[in-house]
Amino acid sequence: MNLTHHFLIAMPNMADPYFAKTLTYICEHNDQGALGLVVNRPIDMTLQALFERLSLTLRDAGRKQAPIYFGGPVQTDRGFVLHAPAGNWQSTLRVRDAIGLTTSKDILEAVGRGEGPSRILVTLGYAGWSPGQLEHELAQNAWLTVEARDAIIFDVPSEERLPAAMELLGLDYARLQDAAGHA
Repeated sequence: MNLTHHFLIAMPNMADPYFAKTLTYICEHNDQGALGLVVNRPIDMTLQALFERLSLTLRDAGRKQAPIYFGGPVQTDRGFVLHAPAGNWQSTLRVRDAIGLTTSKDILEAVGRGEGPSRILVTLGYAGWSPGQLEHELAQNAWLTVEARDAIIFDVPSEERLPAAMELLGLDYARLQDAAGHA
């Protein structure tokens, strides 16, 4: 099973407060574990505020109020930039041809100059799973999975991303039961 470029949809019974009612985008999944970003939980920080904290200049007025997101409980003091196109940055994990995940400052410097990727989502922190942990959580019915759509990440307002991902499965999140059965 490889869930790279898939969404994890938290089931309504998700007890972990970090992941309750979240939509997580899996950037990498292999025998070493999994890495993802929560893409529907904006925090009380804008891109402008992040740039000021990093002593960078953001010239693009249209991006100044863009929200920063809680990406997950791991390394919450570190920034992660999910972007399209993938481009060539100092430290980029290529999720697929069109999407990259970059942790190096050069991408933010380029965004500040108006030369960065056209589509970005910036998080503080990420979600990580050790080998076999995500598979175990899936077996426990903690998550639903569906192949991701770039537009849901970059074009849909954050509060509509979870319902939009559910629609890919033909389900209504509000109607999901708190428990799932096994056949």
